[in-house]
Amino acid sequence: MNAQHASITKPVFDPAVEASYLNIFDPKEVLLGYQKRWIADESSLKIAEKSRRTGLTWAEAADASLTAGAARGQGGTNHFYVGSNKEMAREFIDAAAMWAKVFDKAAGDIQEEIFVDDGQDGKEILTFAIYFASGFKIQALSSNPSNLRGMQGNVTIDEAAFHDRLAEVLKAALALTMWGAKVRLISTHNGIENLFNELINDSRADKKDYSVHRITLDDACSDGLYQRICQIRGIEWSQAAEDEWKAKLLKATATEEDALEEYFCVPKSGGGAYLNRALIEARMASIEQSGPVIRLKKNNDFGLWPENLREAEILQWCTDELKPILDHLDPARPHVFGEDFARSGDLTVIDVGELAQDLHITVKLQVELKNIPFRQQEQILFFIVDRLPRLRGGGMDARGNGQALAEYAQDKYGTEVIECVMLSEPFYREQMPRFKSHFEDGLITIPRDDDTGTDLRALSINRRGTPCLGDVRTGQDKERHGDAAISLFLMVYASTLDGAPIEFTPIPKSHHRDVNARSHARPNDDDTPQRGCW
Repeated sequence: MNAQHASITKPVFDPAVEASYLNIFDPKEVLLGYQKRWIADESSLKIAEKSRRTGLTWAEAADASLTAGAARGQGGTNHFYVGSNKEMAREFIDAAAMWAKVFDKAAGDIQEEIFVDDGQDGKEILTFAIYFASGFKIQALSSNPSNLRGMQGNVTIDEAAFHDRLAEVLKAALALTMWGAKVRLISTHNGIENLFNELINDSRADKKDYSVHRITLDDACSDGLYQRICQIRGIEWSQAAEDEWKAKLLKATATEEDALEEYFCVPKSGGGAYLNRALIEARMASIEQSGPVIRLKKNNDFGLWPENLREAEILQWCTDELKPILDHLDPARPHVFGEDFARSGDLTVIDVGELAQDLHITVKLQVELKNIPFRQQEQILFFIVDRLPRLRGGGMDARGNGQALAEYAQDKYGTEVIECVMLSEPFYREQMPRFKSHFEDGLITIPRDDDTGTDLRALSINRRGTPCLGDVRTGQDKERHGDAAISLFLMVYASTLDGAPIEFTPIPKSHHRDVNARSHARPNDDDTPQRGCW
């Protein structure tokens, strides 16, 4: 493929149409889908955790050439590349020079320059640069943080996880963003305790503002990586050949851990419990500080009762057990809930959380249902949700049989308030870091309950590096499946929804309105009824 004769335009990043890039390989296109998405993302801070040799740095060189070749009024600026060695620097500059020709940007030849590295006693280091007619340049710098001082422009930190002083380099680079510069971190993983991995987890937990792109070997091949390799090598592509190529790559690594880290974005030392016992128990509180756990279990014959008798039985239970707790919820605070659904094998768990002014979530009620018919689960859920003051949102398990109840709740309370959640690996990957951060930052209080703690300890990191609930049984009799953990997880997720409480002042009945109007009338008063307010 001759890139100089290929057509390329910079795409606009839009998550809603992101899927249009997936699973489509066009041999006439220079960039693959994941490369397009990376370039199109205009976030001031962005991170790519990636499989090795996927060509993302090559795409980053294209973006650098577009930026450095543009006029100042069109977003043009300098671009600084910080790699971990001289060979990477030269490769990036060569790619940028090639892209400058593709884009027909007026640029000089690659220049070798002597750069004085202030951090190494004034040592002179050979660097590479391209100067554009726009007045801007692309320059490769060493990984010494001081070299970015006084510079202005975008910064790419390549193989960031392998920089010895990443924190200091990043600190220097972020200073440039004060004047509108952008910072990009690109890397394969280098251990779970590495700052690069911590930044990714913090971003997914909304502690950092980085946009995160994840590109595994499978992701890249889905967008046509191996098809592009076949195109360049002049060989015929087939799915069997691609599968064999992947298998050889993985087999060549020393260990399975290495394969997962190098090609599937799973940092080493992953695995084990996601939340440890000490962290969980530190967030547990007595019933005076948190809410109770209310349990209801029925025998199989309860489902054979006439529906009106089942309804009356459950209404009495709700009135006796739940209403006193719900009546004492603070009417001034927003409330959220999470629900994990089961019919007979596992438990349905509903957690109600109160949001404090500082967004701390306190569980005020946890309800566990065992072997309860569908209709009565709906009855219990609606009894609870109808009495939640200032309902902010609800996250409901919409897998399998739970989908019907989740949709009924969405119909009743609105799509802005109820989220039907299809629990999946991507959902876990994006949302679990926020859930964990609530425990780490002391932003959640849960009931002091042994089963709840056991359920939370069942969350683990799978072989692909995703924190989730695996195929495990919990509880003393193994009758649970981490149910309280999922309910709490969905409750925290519900706190991020955009739903808002609907507040109103009821219009008095006509008789009382007329009496009030006459008794409180003043000159020029009329009998206009009081309007409901939102």
